[in-house]
Amino acid sequence: MKKRSLNRRRIAQAVVVLVCVFALKHYYSTATADQLRWILAPTAVCVEVVSGTSFEFESGAGYKSSDQSFLIASSCAGVNFLIAAFLLLSMRRLLGDPSKSIKWGFIPAAAGIAYLVTIIANTARIAIALRSHEFDGGWLNPSQLHRIEGIFIYFGFLLLLFVTSESMTSNDNSGLFKKCLFPLVVYYATTFGMPIANGAYRQGAAFWEHSLIVLLIPLVMILPVALFHFCRSRFLRSETIRPRAWLRTQSS
Repeated sequence: MKKRSLNRRRIAQAVVVLVCVFALKHYYSTATADQLRWILAPTAVCVEVVSGTSFEFESGAGYKSSDQSFLIASSCAGVNFLIAAFLLLSMRRLLGDPSKSIKWGFIPAAAGIAYLVTIIANTARIAIALRSHEFDGGWLNPSQLHRIEGIFIYFGFLLLLFVTSESMTSNDNSGLFKKCLFPLVVYYATTFGMPIANGAYRQGAAFWEHSLIVLLIPLVMILPVALFHFCRSRFLRSETIRPRAWLRTQSS
C-alpha cells in the first residue's frame, strides 16, 4: 500500500512538473521584453558587473548598452535554458530510487536553483557575446556565431549542473558517462521536441539548419567525456588483468 502511495505521489509530481514546463514555454512564446524583466533585469545587472558595460531598459525592446551597440532582448532571456535546467533537476529526482518519498518542496527548490543557474549562464553568454560581436567570424555570420556560442554555453552549464547535482546526491560515479546522456536527452527534448510540437518546423530551411547545429554541438561536447570514460575503463581493466596474470605466473 505504501509503495502504491509513493508511486501515485511521483506521478502527480511529474504531472505538476510537466504542466509547469509547458505553461512557462507557452508564456515565453508570446512574452515581450517588458513581461520578461523578472529575468532580463538581473541578467543585465550581472552583465554590467562582469563586463563594465552599462545598460538601460527600453520598453518594448529590452536592455540597450550605453553605446547602443548591443541589445539584451527577450530572445536573450534564456527561458528555454531555464526550462531545461528545471526539467533536468526535477525529473532526475523523480526518476531516482522509487522506494524513497519525495516531498513536494523539491519542485520550487528545483525552480529556484534553475533560475539562479540561468542568470549565471545568461551572464556568461552575453559577456562573451559583447567581446565577440565585433570580431570577424570568418565563414560564420554574426547570427550563426552568436547561436553557436549560446549552444556551447547553455549545454555546458547544463552538463555542469547535472554533474554537480549528481556529486552532491550520489556517491556512485561509476556510471557517470551513461548518466551524462540524461542532460543530452533533456536538452534535445527542449530544443527539438517542444519547438516541433509548436510547429516550428514550418519555418523550413532555417529551422532545420538551426536544428542541425543544435544536434551536433552537444555531441561534440560530450565526446571528450566519452573518450575519458573509454580510456578510464581500459586502464582499470588492464590494472585488473595484470595482477591476475602475475598470480598465475607465480603459481606456475
